[in-house]
Amino acid sequence: MARIEGVNLPLKKRIEYGLTYVFGIGLKSSRDILTKIGIDFDKRVKDLTDEEVAIIQKEVSVNYKAEGHLRKEIMLNIQRLREIGCYRGTRHKKGLPVRGQRTKTNARTRKGPKKAPVALKRAVTKK
Repeated sequence: MARIEGVNLPLKKRIEYGLTYVFGIGLKSSRDILTKIGIDFDKRVKDLTDEEVAIIQKEVSVNYKAEGHLRKEIMLNIQRLREIGCYRGTRHKKGLPVRGQRTKTNARTRKGPKKAPVALKRAVTKK
């Protein structure tokens, strides 16, 4: 089993796509890593030797921010925006879209499911 940065890679996938399961490594980074190390893109994850897995792990941990380190950095960046009280920080606090999207309609992913208006709630409870 190939385990890199605490993530189990899917055994049946090609290694260039399997590496993208690690948070912070996309297809371009995956191909760069494999080219630098000299591993064939077509090789399956289950066919990797323990030495190759160790080399990939070392390359990722030394030269790339991935998994926990990257998640922590993103969290700290959002926390900094909240603390300084900038527009983006207040949008993060309120749970609204941060990058200028409309909120009159849509934005349900950030805002959550629709809430019934207060007048309708009172009418339903009085019956």
